[in-house]
Amino acid sequence: MTLPIFPTLPGQGWSVKKTPTFSTRVAPHSSGREVRVPLYAHALYQFELSFDALDSSGANAGAQAQSLQTLMGFWMSCNGQLGTFLYVDPTDNTATSQTIATGDGATKSFLLGRAIGGYYEPVSSVTSIASVTVAGAATTAYTFTAPNTLAFTTAPTSGATIAATFSYGFQCRFLDDVAEFENFLSGLWKIDGLKFRQVR
Repeated sequence: MTLPIFPTLPGQGWSVKKTPTFSTRVAPHSSGREVRVPLYAHALYQFELSFDALDSSGANAGAQAQSLQTLMGFWMSCNGQLGTFLYVDPTDNTATSQTIATGDGATKSFLLGRAIGGYYEPVSSVTSIASVTVAGAATTAYTFTAPNTLAFTTAPTSGATIAATFSYGFQCRFLDDVAEFENFLSGLWKIDGLKFRQVR
């Protein structure tokens, strides 16, 4: 199934919030020690955007004609929290020559992921693959399975570095079943705090 893509609109304002979240169960003991159990293997991200200028009349070209209808229609097509979509974060959507694994001579399938600082995690959904290399040599002897898996025809040899250059997005859903659009000038609307979060 192809996910709808969150629209890019010129009326988006500042600031943008991006919140990585973990879930940890903590059990304290009377001795002062505690047991901590991670419930997420990797962080889930929450986003919050605002749109300062959305056009409803077609008369405000700088805000993209009928951008209100574009965004409101997109939100409604998701049925609020129900549907999922792909959010392509303009600041975090490409991995270049990203090492994704080291071959062991037997494994053929690998999840595509990206490093952020010293932290590595699988990506939600790959939108395009520019190149794949095994031990530094470009290869096309693989198949891609959505949303994020490479499967090689022959298992990469033991010790071979597997790397890829690709683009990706975050599979998300809206956090609310209500969206408040405000008409602040003739033909111009805005919405504050449009929140959505990554889902697995």
